[in-house]
Amino acid sequence: MTVPDKPRPQRTTPLGVLRSVSETEAADFASGSASVLEGSGLYRLLVDSVMDYAIFALDAGGNILSWNAGAQRLKGYTPDEIIGKHFTIFYPPEDVARGKTDIELEIATRDGRVEDEGWRVRKDGTRFWANVVITALRDSDGTLVGFAKVTRDLTERRAAEQALRLSEERFRTLVQGVRDYAIFMLDTQGRVASWNEGAQRINGYAAGEIMGRHFSTFYPAEDVAAGKTEMELEVAVRDGKYEEEGWRVRKDGSHFWAHVLITALRDFEGRLVGYAKVTRDLTERKAAQEREIADARRITEIETASRTKSEFLAAMSHELRTPINATLGYADLLEMEIAGPVTDQQREYLKRIRGSQQHLLRIVNDLLNYSRIEAGQVEYDITPFSLHDAVEAVLAMVEPLALAKGIFLKHGPCPDEIVAMADMGKTEQIVLNLLSNAVKFTPNGGRVTASCGTQDGVPCVTVSDTGPGIPAEHQHSIFQPFVQLGRSLTSGHEGTGLGLAISRDLARAMGGEITLRSGPGEGATFTLTLPPEA
Repeated sequence: MTVPDKPRPQRTTPLGVLRSVSETEAADFASGSASVLEGSGLYRLLVDSVMDYAIFALDAGGNILSWNAGAQRLKGYTPDEIIGKHFTIFYPPEDVARGKTDIELEIATRDGRVEDEGWRVRKDGTRFWANVVITALRDSDGTLVGFAKVTRDLTERRAAEQALRLSEERFRTLVQGVRDYAIFMLDTQGRVASWNEGAQRINGYAAGEIMGRHFSTFYPAEDVAAGKTEMELEVAVRDGKYEEEGWRVRKDGSHFWAHVLITALRDFEGRLVGYAKVTRDLTERKAAQEREIADARRITEIETASRTKSEFLAAMSHELRTPINATLGYADLLEMEIAGPVTDQQREYLKRIRGSQQHLLRIVNDLLNYSRIEAGQVEYDITPFSLHDAVEAVLAMVEPLALAKGIFLKHGPCPDEIVAMADMGKTEQIVLNLLSNAVKFTPNGGRVTASCGTQDGVPCVTVSDTGPGIPAEHQHSIFQPFVQLGRSLTSGHEGTGLGLAISRDLARAMGGEITLRSGPGEGATFTLTLPPEA
């Protein structure tokens, strides 16, 4: 950039004097005294060799008299190009227009020096941020003979400072906007020095209410009395940080469970300047953890109770079977007339005794089977078998019970080639339970059908009846142990209510399932699915 020469005011000091100062040992810029360096080129050599600073002289009107290597590097002009030009050539047009250069020389003349930072212009028109010091030079009589001008390029430093300020401002904006964390500063005494939105939300205080107060405000009284806050700051100073979880207090007096991190802040010389404190409300998480612990404890208690119950049922079942079997044996001996003749009335009584004993034995067996299943003590012999054979075997067992009630027991389609991969004995037990239930709950003269086939490619056995059906709201509960719908003291439906529970557990243990389709007045259809042959 080239600025035309300005008309210069008449100098009160002859130019020859300035030139003699320049031509002697480069004029002592700091003091204005040339006599000190007369006869020595050391100072001129020193100034000319400086590369990081532009150091040059101006006459009293602001015209350039000298030019060092640093000036050429910073501003781009050679000495021949710049000496004699006015120093306004280095200023942006807007600064020249408002008389900035005249003001600087006036202040330097009045006060001895002037310092400024601002934009300057290189020869190629680019701008750089400069620190400028202009010092007035006077001779031994105090007459102004010119100025010394020192310029340093601070563009990189300014960019770094601006980047730092921008980063700090962004970080401050970020911190202020955080709502899930209380992030604030403490001074070296533990007093609140800053306050973000998250701190207000979590602790309840507005910035104007808390700034300057000690952070012990957030601690329960017993912690403050125990010196907890002092201890936390001591640990932070010693170790760099302090971290913990504990109870804290809001403005309204309510307590919350918090995760707290206190970090000691130090300056470049390692001196403590304060603390950064980050607090997060973990009350909900702690409550969830406590619920999980309580649930786990309950599960353990339930498992223990279930195991104890199973062990009790197994023991009691075993103990009950012994006297039942003995009673059956004695009944058989009486019926065989080992102890003497038996009348017809006595035979009727023995028949009823045997029926009651068999019923009781079935109950005991159900209890024993259920307890073994719950205890995981049931073994399975998984092999391929025909569902037709299993259904045939069970129908023969149920037929007498169906005939006694006048129920038509129908054998539906059941091809021989339907093969399941399961325990055949356990499968027969399941089908027996399903058919026995169907006969039990179907009114006299009704119909029960058993068939087998596939459902979505999976082997299955279906048992359906023409009974009263099962309401939708009760269909899930019938698979629970000890549940028997319609059971009462006068219903005539005997049993433990364990049959379906046992059947479903057996089916699931073999990789199968039992499903129900029913409705009031529509009868019920139970379907047992089992894994296919591999």
